[in-house]
Amino acid sequence: MTYRFFTPAPTNAATGLTGEVYRQLRDEFLGPAPTFRALAAVPEVLAATWSLLREALLAGDGSRVDREIVASSVSRANRCRFCVDAHVMLLHALGEHEVAEVIARGGTPSEPRHAELVAWAEASRSPMAAGWTSRYGPEVTGTLLVFHFINRVVSALLDPDLLPGGLQRSSVVRSVGGRLYARTARGPRQPGRSLPLVDVGTAEPPPWAGESPVGVAYAALRNAATQGGDLLGDVARQTVTATVRWEDGRYPARPSDWAVDLVRDVPGTDRVGTRIALLAAFAPSAISVGDVALWRLSHPADADLVRLVAFGAITATDHVARALTSAHL
Repeated sequence: MTYRFFTPAPTNAATGLTGEVYRQLRDEFLGPAPTFRALAAVPEVLAATWSLLREALLAGDGSRVDREIVASSVSRANRCRFCVDAHVMLLHALGEHEVAEVIARGGTPSEPRHAELVAWAEASRSPMAAGWTSRYGPEVTGTLLVFHFINRVVSALLDPDLLPGGLQRSSVVRSVGGRLYARTARGPRQPGRSLPLVDVGTAEPPPWAGESPVGVAYAALRNAATQGGDLLGDVARQTVTATVRWEDGRYPARPSDWAVDLVRDVPGTDRVGTRIALLAAFAPSAISVGDVALWRLSHPADADLVRLVAFGAITATDHVARALTSAHL
């Protein structure tokens, strides 16, 4: 696995909150996977991302297959090839070989419930245009939201190949890989174990989550990731937020040119940061080495790049969540 702009610290060097998150990841998931290692420069964002993933995708009594279908389908809508491949492999791990390969090929599952989940997940990319909301429970809805966030972080900070040379694109490799993870994927998870790791601050859990730990975890992620906006001035932050609402998930035909046009009226010192945050929200793989090099002239730390990407990612994710909140008012 190649990281696009920096190499994270070794996992065996992790201490404090990062070390605690990594312990839970080893106990309950696939270990400190590249997604989480990329976030480790900002432990509070790392912890909140893990918490929402765990409480939504892994814990509780709901169908894990349904949730993996949602994870892979929203990843498909966001053009995150890495996440599609990873969660197709986990569908294989759950024994759902046929539906895994249908999703990998960009198709629609034959079972009506699965087809509905795919259509619902993909429509969430542009929630206002689709009149989108959710009739699913907190775990399925939270899975969709955490992957809106994770897809953007992954596409911004990681190369798209899950395995060397794109080996995961082979159906045989996906199937074999799934069998290796079968035991881990099928184990039960008690809800709430991750919540001591996160800080919700003053944020209220959203109405769509009810009393579920998923709501606490979502509030914690929104709180932690939104703080990355403090790296930008008021005009820059407002530009990102307003653009996310106006554009409603539209994927720009030429992302780099699109971002340049949008930041013309932003103060000069904030233009490159605004550009990166906008691309993180809409087309994160278009963030370039040149963009990051310019950003690092004033913000050399890896942590600030992660915070900025997380701000763009959560702004787009919360646009989807607002459609749910409106439906519950």
